[in-house]
Amino acid sequence: MLNKKDQRVRRSRQTRTRIAIQSVARLTVFRTNHHIYASVISDDGRRVLASASTVEPDLRKELAGDSKLAGKGANVSAAAAVGKRIAEKAKAAGVEKVAFDRAGFAYHGRVKALADAAREAGLQF
Repeated sequence: MLNKKDQRVRRSRQTRTRIAIQSVARLTVFRTNHHIYASVISDDGRRVLASASTVEPDLRKELAGDSKLAGKGANVSAAAAVGKRIAEKAKAAGVEKVAFDRAGFAYHGRVKALADAAREAGLQF
C-alpha cells in the first residue's frame, strides 16, 4: 500500500517521462503547508535556469506589505506572486516556452494560481 507521498511521487514520474520526450524546459512546482516553490529546469534536466518561492526575502516583504497576506506564504495570492516572479525570471534567462510539471500535485488551488499567473506574465505552456 502506497502512502500519500509515494502516490504523488508516482504521478510525478509519469508526467516527467512525458515531458522528457518533448525536450523543452520544464516549470516544476513544489508545495508545502507553509510555502510554494517553482523552478524552471533546462531541457536536459541538469541546470536550474530560474527559481522563485515564498521563502525569498524580497517576496516575503512584498507579501508582508499586504495586510491580509502578512506572514502567509501558503495561500493562492502568494502562489500567484510566485508565478509572476518565476515567469519574469525565466524570460530574463531566455526561456519563453516551458512544459508545466505539477509534480503529482492536483491542478487546483495554489498550483493552478501559480500556473495562471505565469501564463499571464508571458510564459507559454
